[in-house]
Amino acid sequence: MISNARFISGIFYFFLGVFVNLQMIRSTILILFSSFTLNVVTLSNDVLNDSIYMKKMTIEIWSDIVCPFCYIGKTRFDEALKTFEHRDQVEVIWRSFLLNPDQKTDTTISIHQYLVDSKGWTLPHAKEVGKQVTEMAAESGLSFHFDSVIVASSVKAHQLMHLGNKHNLASQLKTLLFRAYFTEGKNIDDKAVLSSLATEVGLPSDAVSEVLSTDKYLVEVNKDIALAQQMGVRGVPFFVYLGKYVVNGAQDTETFKRALNRGWEEFIESNPEQKKIVLKDGVICAPDGKCD
Repeated sequence: MISNARFISGIFYFFLGVFVNLQMIRSTILILFSSFTLNVVTLSNDVLNDSIYMKKMTIEIWSDIVCPFCYIGKTRFDEALKTFEHRDQVEVIWRSFLLNPDQKTDTTISIHQYLVDSKGWTLPHAKEVGKQVTEMAAESGLSFHFDSVIVASSVKAHQLMHLGNKHNLASQLKTLLFRAYFTEGKNIDDKAVLSSLATEVGLPSDAVSEVLSTDKYLVEVNKDIALAQQMGVRGVPFFVYLGKYVVNGAQDTETFKRALNRGWEEFIESNPEQKKIVLKDGVICAPDGKCD
């Protein structure tokens, strides 16, 4: 086993890390909870003016399909959201981020050999880091198979994700893309693979074909990346609540639950009319009109 220090260093450089350089963000506040500390960052409104929607509590998530911590983080976030009382009032928007903007698809080498060539690691070290990440993923019920991972560009998949956002199917598509890459050993830069995944979640076939055969949504992909750069983001996953608060990294499920509750409190303060759905006697009425 490699040492903890070496492992953490390896994880950081393996996928450019889950840590975030927040030097360009103007102010930081710290919210303390009984058993852990949650870092929440207040972003300047001039950076995220177009990210604030009043109808629902919005959560924007920057991630890359080839990032293992993004898959782990999404799984934990989804678990927290599933049990969140006001989940029907949450809108999740998936934003693009490229860990390696110059990444080219190469089906002739393994991910381990790619790391040897690009990072200067030894092959045993690359495999050991992969093993450690696999064990971490297993704790969240995920099955990673790095021996089968295909080195691929994720740009076209990100274009497809923007189509998913438009049809409110991005979260489902993101899960399938992660699974295809980390578990099933599929080429996420292959048009047939992407078309199949998009069809599986219910995206319209004509729109999928247009995205896969053109540069449609490439401007939006680059806009997401530019916005991340403005915020000083250097690693993913990166979660922005209400265009205002940040939770970075693959936090545990309880942390995401706390962040959801904190975001909801802020949302209610900014949208007092939403309080009308909660009756004084404790009975809760959902947005669909059902009351329990």
